[in-house]
Amino acid sequence: MSWLITKYLVTAGLVVAISEFAKRSDKLGGLIAALPFVTILTLIWLHIEQQPQEKIASHAWYTFWYVLPTLPMFLMFPALLSRLGFWPALILSALLTIALFAGFALIMRRFGVHLL
Repeated sequence: MSWLITKYLVTAGLVVAISEFAKRSDKLGGLIAALPFVTILTLIWLHIEQQPQEKIASHAWYTFWYVLPTLPMFLMFPALLSRLGFWPALILSALLTIALFAGFALIMRRFGVHLL
């Protein structure tokens, strides 16, 4: 149980640190948020928990494919924010991401990459 609490605290601390950096500098906050810290932590947690190398490698491989359809959200959200406000822009951006992900998964299935 203490290991699980440690993982929660380290991971949550990372998110809090990124938001604090973002308050001070948009560029630095964006840079740090764009770095794959959560994925790196997940790979470390899986390794420490002695998961098979195939599982760890598979996690990294799927993470790559899952990131691609999320990227347009980072362009759509700022464009909608000034017109619609925070919550509508966030909701529409999230819905766009879901739709893009579903479409992307269908396209990738044709190439033998099964994301769903």
